[in-house]
Amino acid sequence: MPDRYRLIYRPLLLLAVALPLGWLTARGLEVLGPGLGANPVRETLHLTGKTALNLLLLTLLVSPLREWFRSPLLLRTRRILGVAAFAYALLHFAIYAALELGLDFGDLGRELARRPYITLGFAALLALAPLAATSTDRMMRRLGRRWAALHKLVYPAAIMAAWHFHWQVKAGVAEPLLYWAALALLLGWRAWRAWRRRSSGLTSKSAPATARGRT
Repeated sequence: MPDRYRLIYRPLLLLAVALPLGWLTARGLEVLGPGLGANPVRETLHLTGKTALNLLLLTLLVSPLREWFRSPLLLRTRRILGVAAFAYALLHFAIYAALELGLDFGDLGRELARRPYITLGFAALLALAPLAATSTDRMMRRLGRRWAALHKLVYPAAIMAAWHFHWQVKAGVAEPLLYWAALALLLGWRAWRAWRRRSSGLTSKSAPATARGRT
């Protein structure tokens, strides 16, 4: 199975996460269709940001799928999906900083203070950065238990990313609501699982005490 993952599944997954960038590049070069429309910068920002959000939700989907299908192989996909989500979010920010603001970081500071949805998006990027930086096996071993605590930043990052997307959508709220619903299901499943584990732990601790009371 490790060889099959390394030789087949991993390359296919890397190709899949690269496809949105390839499609965006092909559109920009007008290889596919009429290009990126009247405002290519805005379209590029929209596509990279939405891809980052999609990959972030797929990253959160890995744990439920792994539990349902009982496949430890699925956990290996989570790292690639998470790093790819950060890469697209970073590209999204770089395009905004370079093409919208002309790398004027004073203007960036003013935009962050004036536009809350930009503040949320930037905060989500900052939350994802340490997760991508500590995604290697070496960092997992070095951080130990702190690694799992650090990587819980993915939850507020996902909430902020969905909020960022919602605030900047100007025509209708149907699509943002779909993202909110998906995120609510993914986080709700985690909350339910944590509650079930706590309940099981309390039950197992109370059982010996009850047994001693009966003797």
